[in-house]
Amino acid sequence: MENQVSSKSVILNQGLYLGIVSILINLVVYALGNHLQPHWSVSVLFFVVLTVFIVMGMKQFKSGNGGFMSWGEAVKIGVGLTMISAVIVTIYNQIFMNFIEPDLMQQMSALQEQQWIDAGLSSDQIETSKEMMEKFQGPLITSAVGLLVSAIFGFIVSAIAGAVMKESAEDQY
Repeated sequence: MENQVSSKSVILNQGLYLGIVSILINLVVYALGNHLQPHWSVSVLFFVVLTVFIVMGMKQFKSGNGGFMSWGEAVKIGVGLTMISAVIVTIYNQIFMNFIEPDLMQQMSALQEQQWIDAGLSSDQIETSKEMMEKFQGPLITSAVGLLVSAIFGFIVSAIAGAVMKESAEDQY
């Protein structure tokens, strides 16, 4: 058992790859001009990619450990690599919003305001909504929300995949 794969190496490697793939998807969406209102299929693609990398990480760990992996190890691997990826994507998003597309938040606000007008909201309702929206547009808030959402999705996918893929020595007998 001295040739066991460490969960740390799996988490770092798969998390890095997931982060790079996520950034590439974001760049393609931006290049296509759909970054303000991406199609729902982009969200599905991100979820599929997340699931694939979590399962690949679990398989890599399990095969390097004699075919054994507990549910806890599976969740640790999945959430860990998701969070490594989330940190990488958060750094990319800050670079994107501050240097590549510095007026992104204003564009999104204008688009949201138009949607409120189209929905028939009064000017008072729109102003109240704009004030609330501005409170949640800072870099710290958007980063924290992004990390939290990533942790939640990473846990859900990891818990399900881990329950399916876990294997202990006791299960062998």
